[in-house]
Amino acid sequence: MGEPKIFFMFLAMVFLKGAVSKVHTVGDELQWNTGANFGSWSQKYNFSVGDILVFKYVKGQHNVYEVIEATYRSCNGSTGVLATYESGNDQIELDQARKYWFICNIGGHCLGGMRFFIDVKEANSTNLRPPTPQSEPPQPPPPPASSCATIYVFDGWSFWISLIAFGVLLQL
Repeated sequence: MGEPKIFFMFLAMVFLKGAVSKVHTVGDELQWNTGANFGSWSQKYNFSVGDILVFKYVKGQHNVYEVIEATYRSCNGSTGVLATYESGNDQIELDQARKYWFICNIGGHCLGGMRFFIDVKEANSTNLRPPTPQSEPPQPPPPPASSCATIYVFDGWSFWISLIAFGVLLQL
């Protein structure tokens, strides 16, 4: 009788393992603002498909442009813009495994350091990413803090399989 319980508990854990997404507040407690070191911030975390970036800032003082690499490097938001956000509380889901580049397109902010890029991995990946050098001017490190919250997101199929597995466990 104990073997089926262990099997179903293992099955439930396998399905729930891939269902965890993280919410990252860009810049941690400094948020999306001048004075934060976004190059260092972006290297502190491993980003996976399904994670969410939250950009918090004073509306009108900053914005968020998702851009191509050339636009990121030049800080010229007149071309190569993939998406723009200006609400002051922008939430961007990382829905693909690829590199993402972000800048603030308010005059001088990007060149002043309000830009970063991340390399998003597949959700089930457990890769530990070594720090990658960025062409940013050196800035003092931000105070240590973590505003990375874990939330649980269920895919339709994993939720139902987990529910069935727990139901079977209750019957044993």
